Amino acid sequence: MQVPINSAQDEKYFYKIGEAAKKIGVEPFVIRYWETEFSFLKPYKSKSSHRLYSSSDIEKLLLIKDYLYDKKFTIEGARKALKRKLYGGEENAAEITAERADENGGVLNSGGGQAHETIELVRHELNSLKTFIKSRMTGY
Repeated sequence: MQVPINSAQDEKYFYKIGEAAKKIGVEPFVIRYWETEFSFLKPYKSKSSHRLYSSSDIEKLLLIKDYLYDKKFTIEGARKALKRKLYGGEENAAEITAERADENGGVLNSGGGQAHETIELVRHELNSLKTFIKSRMTGY
């Protein structure tokens, strides 16, 4: 589920909760609720306590929406699946192997998949940090 967040006309570093909600297709109160249920979802808060979401946060919100709305996971199931996906917290190797086989139509990746996911996670987090630093320097 790749949804391009930044296009040529979409050059914001952070999005207010209403803008983020509109981008992912839910109401702002849904995002506030998800923040209470998914500990890894922590938007930056401005001095005036407004929630500001980076592109990385928007991608996480899209993943949450996909697991809850499209894949019909429970909150708990989505929380566990997303923690594994985002942070590699694989408690049960056999269970994860079966899930990966199901995701790929019965075909398992030949290694490297977790390394690639980890690199992507680091890339997203570094981009979020870069965005945060730029916003602090420019005041946006």
